[in-house]
Amino acid sequence: MLSVFWHFLVLGLYSFGGPAAHIGYFQRAFVEDKKWLTSSEFNQAVALCQFLPGPASSQLGMFIGYKKGHYLGALAAFVGFTLPSFVLLTILAIMSSSLSDSSWLDAAIQAAKLLAVIVVADALWGMGKKNITSKTTFFVCLLTAIWVYFSVGLLGQILPILAAAAIGYALSFVKKGQNEATQFPKQLPKVKPNLVILSCFCILLVGMPFIANILPIANIFNIFYQAGSFVFGGGHVVLPLLQPMMDGLVEPDKFLTAYASAQLVPGPMFTMASYLGAAAYTTSPILGSLVATIAVFLPGALLLFAFLPAWEALFSHPRLQIAISLVNASVVGLLASAFISPVFTSSIHSIFDLIVVITGGILLKRYNLPIWGLASLLVLYTLI
Repeated sequence: MLSVFWHFLVLGLYSFGGPAAHIGYFQRAFVEDKKWLTSSEFNQAVALCQFLPGPASSQLGMFIGYKKGHYLGALAAFVGFTLPSFVLLTILAIMSSSLSDSSWLDAAIQAAKLLAVIVVADALWGMGKKNITSKTTFFVCLLTAIWVYFSVGLLGQILPILAAAAIGYALSFVKKGQNEATQFPKQLPKVKPNLVILSCFCILLVGMPFIANILPIANIFNIFYQAGSFVFGGGHVVLPLLQPMMDGLVEPDKFLTAYASAQLVPGPMFTMASYLGAAAYTTSPILGSLVATIAVFLPGALLLFAFLPAWEALFSHPRLQIAISLVNASVVGLLASAFISPVFTSSIHSIFDLIVVITGGILLKRYNLPIWGLASLLVLYTLI
C-alpha cells in the first residue's frame, strides 16, 4: 500500500490541469509505465466514472488503487492524490491569505498549464493508437469529440458512450450472422450492484439531514455529502451547488477565493471543500476542512464500488466485446474534446507557447525526459 500511496502522492504534487489532465497523467503512469492495468481496463474505468456523480479523476485514481490493492489500495490512492491540495487549501483558509500576484506564481501557473497540454496530448496519442483501429472506431471517436465539444451538461458526456455501447452491441449480432462459428451466450449476465455499499450511500444521503440540525460539524458533513452526491461535471460545477447550501456559513467572497485557490493547486478541484470547510467551521478549522473533504469525496467513492462489480461483469461478457471497442473509442473522443477545450484553449496564448509545447512533447516522448525535468524547463520559459 505504501507504493500506491507514494505514486499517487507524487502525482498529487504536480497534477495541474483538471480531470482531463489527470486522466493523461494516470494513463501515462499506470498504463504505459507501471502497467498496473491494461488500456482496456483503464478506458472502461474512465467510462464508468463519467456515468457517476462525483470527482471523475479521483474515482479513476481509486479504481487504479483498488486494482493494485483492493479497498486499502483505493484508500491509499485517494489519500496520496488528495493530500497535497488538502494541506495547501487548508493552510490558505486558516491564514485567510489572498493569492499573490507575483511573477513567479504567474509563471508557475502558466507552466503547469503548458505541462497539462503536453501530458494530455501524449495520453491522447497513446490511447488513440491502441483503440482507433478501424473506420468504425475512428468515426465513433470523431463523432464523440464533436458532440461533447458542442454539448453542455451531463448528456454531453454520457450520451455518446451509451450510443457507442448500443451500436457495438447491435453489431455483435451482425458479426455473428457473418460467422456462424462464433458462439455467444444468448443472454447478457444478470448483474447487480453491491447492495451493502449502495445502502450505506443511501442511508447517509437520507439520514444526515436529520442529524445536521443537532451538531454543527454534522451540518458541515451533510452539506458537502449532498453536494458530492449530485454533482456531475467536476469541480467547476460543485461551487454553484454549494453556495446556496452554505448561505450564512461562509461569506460570498470566500467562495471566489476557494475557487481561485483550487485552480492554483495541483490535484482534484473538489478539494475546494477543504478551504470552505475550514472557513465555515471556525471553532476548529482543521476538523472542518477534514470533515468537508471526506464528505464531498465519499459519495463518489461509495457509488464507484457499489456499481463496479456489475460494470466488470457486464463488460467481461463475450457479446459485449465489440461494444467495449466502441466505448473505448468514445472515451478517446471524450478526451480529445477536453484536450481542445479547456486544456489547449486555456493554455496556448501565442505561437511561442505552441512551439514550446511541441518541443516539450518531443523531449517527453522521444528522449524520455522526466516530468519534473520538463516542468522545470517550462517554468524557466514562462519566467523569461
